[in-house]
Order: sequence, then C-alpha cells, then structure tokens
Amino acid sequence: MKLIIHDLSRQDAPSIGTGSEQELKIITDNGTIRKCIGCFGCWVRTPGVCVLKDDYQRMGEWAGASDEMIIISKCAYGSYSPFVKNVLDRSISYILPYFATINGETHHQRRYETSFKLTVHFYGDDLTPAEQETARALVAANAMNFYSTGNEVFFYRNAEDAWEGLQ
Repeated sequence: MKLIIHDLSRQDAPSIGTGSEQELKIITDNGTIRKCIGCFGCWVRTPGVCVLKDDYQRMGEWAGASDEMIIISKCAYGSYSPFVKNVLDRSISYILPYFATINGETHHQRRYETSFKLTVHFYGDDLTPAEQETARALVAANAMNFYSTGNEVFFYRNAEDAWEGLQ
C-alpha cells in the first residue's frame, strides 16, 4: 500500500490517484486532527493505536502496512508544515517505546517487520540552500527512525508543481 500524506488544498490536488484502499491510503487535513499530547498511550494503553479518537488515530498501523510513504508538504524553515508534522507525531506508534543502539546511535525499536520507502516532495517559494539542506537532513533522520528502505527528497516552487511532480 502507498500512504500519501499531504497538506495540499483541493484546488492544488483535485484528486490523488485511484485504486482500492488496499493500494492507496490518503491522509489530508479534514479539520479534525488533534495534536499529539505526548501521553505515550499508543505505546502502553492501546499499543499501535493513538488514544485520541479522530480520523488519524491509526497512523502507526497504516505506516506499518505501507511499502511507500509519500509526503507532500510546504517547507517551513527546513521542516514540514504544521499539519504534516502533526500527522508524523501521531505516527509514533509505528515504533516501540524500547531503545536499541544502531551504528552507535540510540533509536526506538521496530514494532513492524515491514519497511517502507520514504519520498518527500517539499514546496515553497524561494527556499534557501540552508532550508533545503535542513529538510534533506530531517528526512534522512526520519527515514532512519522509521527503518525506511530509503528516502528521496524533491523541491518545488509551489504546491501545483509539487502535485505535478507526483504524477
């Protein structure tokens, strides 16, 4: 399954793909997302599922069922838009609360045996080289923490171009 997370408006992304829910899961801002409260309930009370009841509580499970996660986000100071960042925060149940040392660094252990490729399409007018470098480093760190099979980062001047890049 491909998991697409985006902050595009209906105008910028009139439709994304076709296919069954087994092939494609689209996460967009429907106005109901609640902010992660850092309670760790997704790790201890309801393993793998966020305790906040909204349309985004199964983000970790959906990531675990994906072979590719595609993110389309406005680049904000070398990071994701607030909505996309919130979705990623709500995906923390994808990993376990326990730690492992990997290449001399401390990381959370895997919850799922599967891995996905991480592809990020950033857009924004006049992104500086420093912002692009920060964004690439962030995506690489996210890929490592998600046990991703690899990552790619693309930059576009506007949302419409990012959408076209996905086609």
